[in-house]
Amino acid sequence: MAGETDEHVIEAIGRCRIVIRNGRVVEVGEPAIRDCPLAKRFACPIPSIDRESVRANIEHRIASFGMCTPGRVVHETREFVGFGASEILAFGLDAGLIDAVVLACDGAGTVVVTTPSLVQGIGGRMSGLVSTTPYPEVIRRIEECGGIVVDRRHARIDQEAGTRRAYGEGHRRVAVTVALPGEAERIRTSHPDATIFAVHTTGLSREESEVIVASSDLVTACASGPIREIAGKKALLQAGIAIPVFAVSSRGKELIIEKIRRGREQVLVKTTKLPSLGDQQPDPLV
Repeated sequence: MAGETDEHVIEAIGRCRIVIRNGRVVEVGEPAIRDCPLAKRFACPIPSIDRESVRANIEHRIASFGMCTPGRVVHETREFVGFGASEILAFGLDAGLIDAVVLACDGAGTVVVTTPSLVQGIGGRMSGLVSTTPYPEVIRRIEECGGIVVDRRHARIDQEAGTRRAYGEGHRRVAVTVALPGEAERIRTSHPDATIFAVHTTGLSREESEVIVASSDLVTACASGPIREIAGKKALLQAGIAIPVFAVSSRGKELIIEKIRRGREQVLVKTTKLPSLGDQQPDPLV
């Protein structure tokens, strides 16, 4: 468990590699992008992306909700963005369109959850989690809410194993977040009925982007140029402009449309050729 091996590796804000040990940021890599419209709206805003601003943002997350510490808060009911992955999937659970969600949590690894506030609490403020350390306290909080931690000993991140576990527990409408193209492809092959949400797509090559789009139902564009082009052309629906989410299957489209139908926000509906991109995009697209 946690101790000398207390280390977490995440990729955030333009695939910047960050290492956290014992609640402290010990390494910040060079960001791949300079500007992001979403980052400017963070709780700790990043008006211009550099290593120091990234460090400050991660330190704010550690202080505010205990990210990568035993004090990690795992519940949240607020929406941070209208069409973020956690917001859409939490809605799907609440609406009864999804039975279980497979996602990755710092301090626990891959988890299977059925509580909307747990989906939002885990995923709403989490960036791309590469590896993590298990914390008994975090695992207990998740399990107290009916969640399942797939690897309690090592907190392994394995979305394919999490999907198998979800179906093994009797769930039939399973959604899973996936960042690795090969993993998305394997899950699609073994579980064709799963709702696959591709996340953390910044920096994927064109070939990788082709694979993950072909395997997914929903794809977030992040700061990816290839995803905007490939998913945009295939999409049945696009949600958002600056950091668009593309529904590339009827299942993904129905989930977003139902979220819109039940929401109270004003919405513009317009038929157009996709992708539809404004002038406020991440810079550069990679």
